Amino acid sequence: MTQSEGAGEPTRRDFLYIATGMAGVVGAGSFAWPFIDQMRPDASTLAVSSIEVNVESLEPGMSLTVKWRGKPVFIRNRTEAEIEEARAVALADLKDPAARNANISAAAEATDLDRSAGEGKENWLVMIGVCTHLGCIPLGQAGEFGGWFCPCHGSHYDTAGRIRKGPAPENLPVPVFSFVSDSVIKIG
Repeated sequence: MTQSEGAGEPTRRDFLYIATGMAGVVGAGSFAWPFIDQMRPDASTLAVSSIEVNVESLEPGMSLTVKWRGKPVFIRNRTEAEIEEARAVALADLKDPAARNANISAAAEATDLDRSAGEGKENWLVMIGVCTHLGCIPLGQAGEFGGWFCPCHGSHYDTAGRIRKGPAPENLPVPVFSFVSDSVIKIG
């Protein structure tokens, strides 16, 4: 039994134990901090984590491909006919019923609206342009469904970027994006 347990008051030895322990914790933290801090991404990495794309010059029916995080991103200003064609597809006819849109719930269905930029901007489609089969880059405005076609193995995507035919298992993914203004899209 120590003196503090018997007397009920802390002693000088108790104070020295606590002070020494705290000094050890602070010393260990100051020693470990440089190792922890060096694991953060540097400014150049953070700078390319998001991009802004001016789409003012894209008329309906035109597409643009930009590079984001080392991957191509397809941005398409769809025509009314392309939108209507995508809306007419029954969900039961789709190979992959999931929207695969990082901007909405993971449980969302692959309706045309859930694959597009959303209410009021249904004409805009932003997708990562990598085939979900083996990572090839599909050709735009090609294939049986007028969307994208991967000639390497024959995957056909419709005008909403949904897989319709071929070996690809999933729809083209939609990255996180938002409209900064009416003519600028921020991806990432």
